[in-house]
Amino acid sequence: MAVRNQIANQSTVKDFLLMTFSDEHDLQILHFVIFLSTYFLAAIGNCLVVIAVVLNHHLHTPMYFFLVNLSLTDICVISTTVPKSMAVSLTNSTLISFSGCVTQIFFVVMCVTAELVILAVMAYDRFVAICHPLQYKLIMNWDACAQMAAATWISSVLHAVLQTGVTFRLSFCGSNIIEQFFCDIPQLQKISCTDTNVNEQLILILGLIVDSFMFIFIFVSYGYIFSTVLKIPSVQGRHKAFSTCTPHLAVFSLFITTGVLSYMRPKSLSSPTLDMISAVFYTVLPPILNPIIYSLRNKDIQEGMWKIPLQIKKLLA
Repeated sequence: MAVRNQIANQSTVKDFLLMTFSDEHDLQILHFVIFLSTYFLAAIGNCLVVIAVVLNHHLHTPMYFFLVNLSLTDICVISTTVPKSMAVSLTNSTLISFSGCVTQIFFVVMCVTAELVILAVMAYDRFVAICHPLQYKLIMNWDACAQMAAATWISSVLHAVLQTGVTFRLSFCGSNIIEQFFCDIPQLQKISCTDTNVNEQLILILGLIVDSFMFIFIFVSYGYIFSTVLKIPSVQGRHKAFSTCTPHLAVFSLFITTGVLSYMRPKSLSSPTLDMISAVFYTVLPPILNPIIYSLRNKDIQEGMWKIPLQIKKLLA
């Protein structure tokens, strides 16, 4: 009780300190270079996907519409976390303001939620295209696509507002050291000097409901997809269908596994190194992998990217 009263009497935390990847200056510079390269690869790759789809009318289909939404989400999440971490390594100043931390929490939760839902919608799009090709244009019409996109972003914003509000209702009056390279909800719960049971239960309940639904939805969709694909008599047709769907399933599996590992892992299994690695896997790796997977394995996107200079020249003419 005396310790609790002593903590309560301490001044409220107004700033936080982020974790560095190393205390050695040379390794911090190495981290800066790696993250800078990573950021440029992710930003340029996703921007090229967006520009290619926007400028090429033959790519104005539901699949590429949601791919643009996915790319915008990737740009948002990596821009929220990586630049600040690079600044920490370059300046050796780990300070982040309270408002800056709130902003990071909001955008990370919003983008991660949006990415999860978009991946589920993309799985549904492939399910309709492969299993019900004659009804595809009727089911995946532009009104339906717009409604699904709007529902995705609105629900993601509401989820972000909920999680951010619940997180920052906690009091931070002791340690202000966040053992992560960005403000992360589990790390803030660790340093809070108030009871976090409600917050932890909220994450667990929402995680079980949302993640379980998305997991079952996507894998059931792909179960039907693979069952239909195996019935295709043409070997080339089967290969094309598998090459379209398998990367999407791999991206989703990596994303949801590392996200669950970060937010729903028991505290007894938590460690700074494991927390940082899992955070990199669900906030940094997907923005790099998505444009590579969806462009290098997709001839339409490749052709669209090669046509970008010509399309821009036409617009400026």
